[in-house]
Order: sequence, then C-alpha cells, then structure tokens
Amino acid sequence: MSTPYPLALPPVTGDVFVLDAAAISRGIAASRASPRLRIMLPMQRAASDGVQRLINFVQPGSYIRAHQHPMPRCVENITVLQGALGFLTFDENGGIKTDHHLVAGNAASCMADIEQGVWHTFFALAPDTVVLEIKHGPYDAATDKRFADWSPAEDSPEAAVWLREAANHLMRPA
Repeated sequence: MSTPYPLALPPVTGDVFVLDAAAISRGIAASRASPRLRIMLPMQRAASDGVQRLINFVQPGSYIRAHQHPMPRCVENITVLQGALGFLTFDENGGIKTDHHLVAGNAASCMADIEQGVWHTFFALAPDTVVLEIKHGPYDAATDKRFADWSPAEDSPEAAVWLREAANHLMRPA
C-alpha cells in the first residue's frame, strides 16, 4: 500500500539516541498533521536489527487495525510515555478478551507485554499520546503483522465506527 503521506519520521542516527522535548514536539506535530493521526519515529538503525524499537505518536481518532504478530518469538511491548491508551485483545472471531486503560506515569497501568499470535489493538484516549514499542526483529513488512479479517481496513468507512465501538466498550462500567 503506497500512501501520499509519510508513515514515519526519518529514523534516528548515531550510537545513542536520547528522547528529548524537541523530538517529542516534532513527533506530536507530525502526528497532528498526518491524515492517520499518528506517526512513528524508528529507533532501530536498520531493518535488519534484531530488536525493533520505535516511538509512536498517536492522536485520538487514529485507527490501528486489529492485528497479531505471527512470527515465532515475535513478542511486543508497548509502554505509554505520555497520555493514555485503550488496549484490547481479541479471540479469533473478534470477541474482546481483555480491555485495559494504559496511562503514562502510573507504573501499575502504563505497559502491556504481548505474546506472539495475540490479536490486539490500541487507540489514544488522550491528545498527544506517546508510546514506546519494542518488538523482536528483524523487521520484514511482509511477515511482521497479520491483520484480522473481522476488523475493517484502515482506509474503509467502517474503520471509524469500529474504533468508536471499541472505545465505547472500554468506557463501559465493569
């Protein structure tokens, strides 16, 4: 899928990258300007790196299609550095198995560690949400993700409805 807008900022360079206020400001501005309402900052220096690392800048309304990482040992860790996320896992038919609020600054609810093959998605609950993602590499676009047939494609009209329903589920009292 070719897009007329960038999906990611240029990857970081050098031996050490330190996330600072300037990098956060650039990422937030780029996510606000993106039609997808999100943008990534890759921290791995090459796609061949054994560990994928990125900062994902996400705005409310950004739709991340439910997916899994099917490759062996492809675990994923997401940690909220700023803002808040809704995080959902699903069964094979799209039924919600678990739902979580992940909130920056709260060690008891800021991170999810996801085993290989788990259907999941997340969405911003607060403007200017910043998420650290770490996943087993090397990165290969053809095998990295498998999208769920029961979740709408990113550019489809149904995507906004699906996202709204997922967010509403998360907001229901337990």
